[in-house]
Amino acid sequence: MSGSTGNAHRRRYDATGRRAKAARTRLAVIDASYRVFVQRGYGGATIPLIAAEAGVSVETVYRAAPGKAGLLAAAVQAALAGGAERAERPVEERGAIARVIAEPDPRRVIELYAASQPGLWSRTGPLLRVLDAAAVSEPALIGLQQQLAEQRRHGQGRLADQLHGMGALRADLPVERARDIVWTLCAQATFDALVTSCGWAHSDYAQWLARMLTAALLEP
Repeated sequence: MSGSTGNAHRRRYDATGRRAKAARTRLAVIDASYRVFVQRGYGGATIPLIAAEAGVSVETVYRAAPGKAGLLAAAVQAALAGGAERAERPVEERGAIARVIAEPDPRRVIELYAASQPGLWSRTGPLLRVLDAAAVSEPALIGLQQQLAEQRRHGQGRLADQLHGMGALRADLPVERARDIVWTLCAQATFDALVTSCGWAHSDYAQWLARMLTAALLEP
């Protein structure tokens, strides 16, 4: 009996170990995909190149995501989360967003949210430019563009919803209009204009964004 019990325990342990190793390998493939897509563009990013960057076989890359479009989608989600491992967690449990959700002061909520934006666009911007360029000739990627646009609209709208739930929005500002304001001020185009084109420091951009959001959303 003890031998049977020991064998069963070893099988469970081996299965758990294999799953953990497979998960680590998938994360490595996604991280490698990010680097190759940014360096080579969508057309130049081949599965063998991604496999070489990740140090795995081509077959392993195919198991990580459904084709090159699937790898790009996974890489974007990883960039949004701050890494492939974080992308596995619910949004509410990720560091920056968790701090925003837990903060009781509306002005501090906005400051924390604004502080998260430079890192977000620095990570995702290069990959989103790859996506936009590729979608012109790859119709399969248009759906990914639309999905990400809807995801951004919903995610950024949650800041307005949180402030509304706290009773902190300006009395003359419907929550729907507040969502529009957050979506516009926190757009990638705004970050690119001020940071990429005008050369603003991340800290200057975050402080400006916090001031603009506070003035637009909260009572004076």
